[in-house]
Amino acid sequence: MNHHRRPILIDTDTASDDAVALIMALRSPDVEVKAITTVAGNVAVEQATQNALFTVELCGADVPVFSGAAKPLARELQTADWFHGRDGLGDHGYAPSVRTASPGQAVDALIATAQSTPGVEIITLGPLTNLALALERWPALAQSIGRCVVMGGAPCCEGNVTPAAEFNIWVDPEAAQSVFASGAPIEMIGWHLSRFEAVLNEREIQEVLALDTPLAEFAISANSTAAAAYQKQTGEKGISLPDPVAMAVLLEPKLKLEVSRHRVAIECNSDLTRGMTVVDRLDVTADPRNSVVWSDILRSRQKTEICWKIDVPGWKAALIAALKTK
Repeated sequence: MNHHRRPILIDTDTASDDAVALIMALRSPDVEVKAITTVAGNVAVEQATQNALFTVELCGADVPVFSGAAKPLARELQTADWFHGRDGLGDHGYAPSVRTASPGQAVDALIATAQSTPGVEIITLGPLTNLALALERWPALAQSIGRCVVMGGAPCCEGNVTPAAEFNIWVDPEAAQSVFASGAPIEMIGWHLSRFEAVLNEREIQEVLALDTPLAEFAISANSTAAAAYQKQTGEKGISLPDPVAMAVLLEPKLKLEVSRHRVAIECNSDLTRGMTVVDRLDVTADPRNSVVWSDILRSRQKTEICWKIDVPGWKAALIAALKTK
């Protein structure tokens, strides 16, 4: 019997943890990756495209990669080379040998995929620039996608790039603001879900390496710079993998253990809290004192699903399963 594979599109600023998330999707029997679109974020968009092409090649997959926005909607690009290395993959010299990007732009590919594949699931692993541009060009996109899993934000907890904000949202807060107000069915997978017990510890890193596959070896070595940066930042040892956590949730929604739905606004005007994901946990945004500031979000009527807790052993088992394949 032909197993129905759910169609997905991955939008990524491909660095070390993004690459591992791509492997999980490309190796999954449950989804068919229709396209990968790249965006500037962790690294410049050209580098993000090269890293995506390399990962597709490593998986022996046949998926088109479309290059997208080279900078945020209204700001200069600020990358995360301090975290992922200059090339985004820990500076080990990884590069695609034969693959090249597909002709055409990411935004066109996003819209075309959604139009030809109603109900497609989109996962964003970087800043939301491409998706914001696509929604601006074709607002019906918000209703035509089945799920929109967003790796980003720090709901009610500290950020990883400023005290208030998580990197993906902070890089292009204007894009995030318009995506969160668009009415798209957003599932927010914040940075908090990849911390603490969700981090791969030394024993688990050895367990991955013991799989002795090219994918397993790559997953660990590409994250070497990121692991050191994460330890310096948080004091936690190990490899934190925000994008693969989001991908695990896309692939297996049952991994979400605690979710609730709230209105979410993104701060764009303040230097102090730029990119903050402000979550209305107590449903007070319709009060007169808040309704003007929150008018855009109130108009869309769609609330954002925020995941507060995941099945950590389940997420790690999904990662191991993806890296096992020769």
